[in-house]
Amino acid sequence: MTNQNLPMAFSKVISLPSLLLAISSSLLLASLLAVSEAHYNSHVPSSEHIVKGLSLNFYEYECPDVEYIVRKHLKKVFKEDIGQAAGLLRIQFHDCFVLGCDGSVLLDGTTSDPSEQQAAPNLSLRPEAFEIINDLRELIHKQCGRVVSCADITVLAAREAVYLSGGPEYNVPLGRRDRLNFATQAEVLANIPGPNSNASFLLTSLATKKFDATDVVALSGAHTIGRAHCGSFFGRLFPTLDPTMDPIFADDLKEICPEKNSTNTAMNDIRTPNKFDNKYYVDLVNREGLLTSDQDLYTDKRTRGIVESFAEDQELFFEKFVHAMIKMGQLSVLTGKEGEIRANCSVTNSNNPKLVSPVEEDYETHAEL
Repeated sequence: MTNQNLPMAFSKVISLPSLLLAISSSLLLASLLAVSEAHYNSHVPSSEHIVKGLSLNFYEYECPDVEYIVRKHLKKVFKEDIGQAAGLLRIQFHDCFVLGCDGSVLLDGTTSDPSEQQAAPNLSLRPEAFEIINDLRELIHKQCGRVVSCADITVLAAREAVYLSGGPEYNVPLGRRDRLNFATQAEVLANIPGPNSNASFLLTSLATKKFDATDVVALSGAHTIGRAHCGSFFGRLFPTLDPTMDPIFADDLKEICPEKNSTNTAMNDIRTPNKFDNKYYVDLVNREGLLTSDQDLYTDKRTRGIVESFAEDQELFFEKFVHAMIKMGQLSVLTGKEGEIRANCSVTNSNNPKLVSPVEEDYETHAEL
């Protein structure tokens, strides 16, 4: 048989090995492209429940690059200041625990009408974190229009804070809407556990949000990055030393915080303060937890074994942390036509003087369906 009647493109004989290599290379390239395209939309473990109205591909049509935009910007932010990762992670906690994951903590208040940010538990939230979320909103809305909520941006920013500081990469369901009001000061106080909370209080408080002991210990692992002001742990040092604290660790803290009103801060995790890992639990086992709410997780028999298991097995901690974060991220969410998608994360649309409602509302199309 000759190749005289074959098309010009096939006029040269192709050996079987070459043909197989070409096919293999093509399949590999297609596979890599598919992985790349699905990078941000791969599956959440089948055991994870997704509430109605949220989905893993919510912005597939309106803003397919939303997660890429968030990651690209935060890589630049964290390169300059990795400390901002902890600030963004805390924002999600303080948002979701009060009213739900609705972006209400992002709203500004006034002297006569104080917002959640002005409540005592939120005074230590970093102002830069709120600015970063609004910067992300501006970048996303510039490319896609006003279809992505500030509540979703908050959750995505927290996820990237975990991953880009060394923690697990995980997917989060999206589709939240922004609340039209913020919580009262009393609601914030009732839902944000303080640094002096013991394990019993934490377990009871979070049980009202359907979190079990493993969830509580896993979520506390967010303290593997970040810092705390002296006032948050000063009572463990003076006038007498907390017996659950390592004396040498205490001496170091006394140098940082010689007086209660000091504006100094100490790192939550003394081993790897800027890396998201399981060393926070190693600290607890060694009686080097910074806050009462940290160390008491090791002191209390109900949670001690969980702390020890996380200290020994980082992958186990990551697995349980992801489960708890996905669970927390779906607390009392607004979906469908509830709430709104803010044009500015710090103000509702009705109070935004720059917003032209009839035109801007056209952006909220498929996201409402």
